Amino acid sequence: MGISANSEPKIISGDFGYVLEDVPHFTDYIPDLPTYPNPLQDNPSYSVVKQYFVNVDDTVAQKIVVQKDSPRGTHFRRAGPRQKVYFEPDDVHACIVTCGGLCPGLNTVIREIVCGLYYMYGVHRVSGIEGGYRGFYSKNTIPLTPKVVNDIHKRGGTILGTSRGGHDTSKIVDCIQDRGINQVYILGGDGTQKGASMIFEEIRRRGLKVAVAGIPKTIDNDIPVIDKSFGFDTAVEEAQRAINAAHVEAESFENCIGVVKLMGRYSGFIAMYATLASRDVDCCLIPESPFYLEGAGGLFEYIERRLKENGGHMVIVIAEGAGQELLAESMLTVNHQDASGNKLLQDSGLWLSQKIKDHFSKQNKMAINLKYIDPTYMIRAIPSNASDNVYCTLLAHSVIHGAMAGYTGFTVGSVNGRHAYIPFHRVIERQNKICITDRMWARLLSSTNQPSFLDPKDVAETKEETVAQLVNGENHLDVPATVRPKD
Repeated sequence: MGISANSEPKIISGDFGYVLEDVPHFTDYIPDLPTYPNPLQDNPSYSVVKQYFVNVDDTVAQKIVVQKDSPRGTHFRRAGPRQKVYFEPDDVHACIVTCGGLCPGLNTVIREIVCGLYYMYGVHRVSGIEGGYRGFYSKNTIPLTPKVVNDIHKRGGTILGTSRGGHDTSKIVDCIQDRGINQVYILGGDGTQKGASMIFEEIRRRGLKVAVAGIPKTIDNDIPVIDKSFGFDTAVEEAQRAINAAHVEAESFENCIGVVKLMGRYSGFIAMYATLASRDVDCCLIPESPFYLEGAGGLFEYIERRLKENGGHMVIVIAEGAGQELLAESMLTVNHQDASGNKLLQDSGLWLSQKIKDHFSKQNKMAINLKYIDPTYMIRAIPSNASDNVYCTLLAHSVIHGAMAGYTGFTVGSVNGRHAYIPFHRVIERQNKICITDRMWARLLSSTNQPSFLDPKDVAETKEETVAQLVNGENHLDVPATVRPKD
C-alpha cells in the first residue's frame, strides 16, 4: 500500500475561531479497519469510574487566558481512553526506547507503560530496545513484564540504556516490521521526537498499522506547548542541595562567592526556578538574558557591591548555556555538535569562575574566595521525586490510551493542566524559552536584587517583540544577541 511521503497537518476549524490541531489516526491511511470494545469497561479497577471514556469531541485549549471578544483559538485532542480500540490485546507487540541524555523519571515511565498495557489492556508482549535508536537494528530486545520493571522507578537512569544519534529511519522501520512490532513508544527530547516523526512518516508511507507515540523528555523543560516535562520538578528540587552547599561555603569564608552551574543549554528554567525556590541566590544568569562583565552596570561591579552589602558573601547560579557569546569572544571556539545535533558548549561555570578570580586579582581591591559546584550529572542520575512519579504515570497511561485508540504520530503532554495529544511538528518546530519581559523573570530579579544587565533600548525592543508574540499565541522570546554596558 503506497502512501505519500509526508502527511499534512490535520487542521479542523469550527465556529468563533475554533481550531483543532489534530493528530494522525490509522483511518487516515488504512481504510476499513475493524474496531473492538475497550477492555477497560470490564476492568475491575475502573468499575467505580462514572465515565469510562473520553468524549470523542473533547479538546484542550492551548490558551486559557482570553478576552471577551477573543477567538476560541488553538486546541489539541484530549488524552484518555476511547470507547473503541483498534488492537486486540493478544495482537499487540509493543516496544519502548529511550534516547538522548538521562533525566529523572525515565524508569518510572518505562514501568508505567509496561504495567499500564498489562493491567489495563491485557497486553503481555512488550519489548525494550537497548541503547537508543541504534538498538533497533544492532541489539537484541529485552522482554519487559510487570515483574521485571516492578522496582525500577526507585532507580535513576534507564534500564534500557540510551545513546545519542544512531537514527537510521529505514533500518529502524525494517526492524519494526520484521519483529512484528505494532506499538512504538519513544522517550526523548526534541531531537528524539524529530526522529520519531520520521519513523511515523515512513511507517505511514508503507501503510503499516503501527502506532508511533512519543513522550517528551528534557530536563531543561524546553519542549514547547506542554506545561512542563517530566523530571523537571526533581531537577529543581535536587538543585537546591547544590545551592544550599554553595551558600554554606560562601557564608563560612570572608568575601566568598559560591558559583553553581545548572543545566540549561538554551533555556534557563531550572536555574530560574531553583533560584526562586532557594532565596539564597544573589545572581542568576540564563541563556535568554545576555549579560556583560566589565563597566558600569556589569556583573563585576554588582559582585563587588553585593559582597560589601551582604556581609562578604554571595551565591551565583549560572545555566550551562549562559554567556556562550562571551566565551566565544574570549576563547577560540569551534561549532562542534554532539550525535544528537546539539551544539557542544564551553563550560560556562568554570569560565565565569576564572574571570571573577582574574578580575579581583587585577583590581587588587579585595581578596576573594570562590567555591565552584557543578552538580549536573548528579541531578540527571537521580530517581524522580513523588510529584514527578505521579506525572510520569499520567503521561504513560495517556500515551497507551492514544495508541490503543489508533492514534499515531503524536506526543503526549499536559496543556494547561489537561493531558492532550499533540502532533509531532508542534513540539519540534522551536524550543520553549523564558520570556525575560514576563512577570516570572521580574519576580526573580526582585528576589535576587540583581540588575537586568540589559540596555534600556534592548528592553524596549524585547517588549515590542513580546507583544507581537502574544498576539500570535507564542510563549517564548528570543532576546537581543548583543547587550551594551550603560554609558
